[in-house]
Amino acid sequence: MVLSRPYILFGMLVTERNTSADALTPQPLNWQQIAGPVQPFLERVSTGLAAQVEAFHPQIAQYARYALTNQGKQLRPTLVALTGAAFGQMNDALVKVAVIIEMVHLATLVHDDIMDEAEVRRCRPTLAANWGNEISVLVGDCLFAHSVTLAASFPTPDICRAVAKATNTVCSGEILQTNQRHDYTLQRPDYIKALEMKTGELFALSCELGASLAGAGPAERAAMRTYGLSLGIAYQIYDDCLDLFGTEATVGKSLGTDLYTGKLTLPVLIILEKGTDSDRELLQNCIESPEPENLEKIFELLERYDALSDTRRVVGQYIKQAQQVLGELEQSKGANGIAALSALGDYLAQQTRALGVG
Repeated sequence: MVLSRPYILFGMLVTERNTSADALTPQPLNWQQIAGPVQPFLERVSTGLAAQVEAFHPQIAQYARYALTNQGKQLRPTLVALTGAAFGQMNDALVKVAVIIEMVHLATLVHDDIMDEAEVRRCRPTLAANWGNEISVLVGDCLFAHSVTLAASFPTPDICRAVAKATNTVCSGEILQTNQRHDYTLQRPDYIKALEMKTGELFALSCELGASLAGAGPAERAAMRTYGLSLGIAYQIYDDCLDLFGTEATVGKSLGTDLYTGKLTLPVLIILEKGTDSDRELLQNCIESPEPENLEKIFELLERYDALSDTRRVVGQYIKQAQQVLGELEQSKGANGIAALSALGDYLAQQTRALGVG
């Protein structure tokens, strides 16, 4: 799918309007500070993912390789590693479960790009752009199935059961979010629930299994699951905002796809919540007819109702919830490495403050 002219212009409109009353604060953190200490672990995860290509039929291997070797920051493996370090020692089981969770995540991206009609993911053509939707759907299905097969190789069924349940939850969340498209009566709790299921669940699974395989007790595993859910929701709200306030050059994927497909993200919901009847009607009309002048009107509405600032506050609330859980763990257990997980929340808060600035 070739983006229509309005969406080629969309990135230009974002660039022109990337101004905010909220000043960008100095950035004390970079990703390497957080992920650097676990880089050897992440390299083993990358190697493990590449090795999974051998499990596929030779005619399918090229598609699997393409999907499995285009990782981003490896957020979920990083969560597994940091949680494992907080509660015990790094081990082969942690690497294996990180490979499984990342494979599930990469499968969801294959399907996401089909539904969003996205052409670019992480600065290269999507699987669908290269080989079409039919192949891509089946490749995503194969990745899901293989991740469960790999999980079944653990000595007990607990890991396989957890991965299968999480995969079901993620896919169910995607269905909920798909059903919410073009629904201008959508309520914020329903939007958040879909984010919890489609993104929060894999963050939660990463933290829960990372703690479990490192020897944490039931209460600690439950706490880490809560941390992961809150952080995952915060991250997905931030990621949703990139579609409006990012640029393809910096984000590395097709932008404008949320509006193009009628997916209502939090900044848009804020206009629907706070706007007058006429402004809500205007917003709906602009989304349904995304011409360049209508995209400009959407940004005027976002500014009028201070949607970005409100969104930043919501992200901050979920980050605070996540970090409060960590604070309680640190006080009760004195777990080593908790500070690194808290810094991950600080990094996300910093990235969120940078939205729309520049």
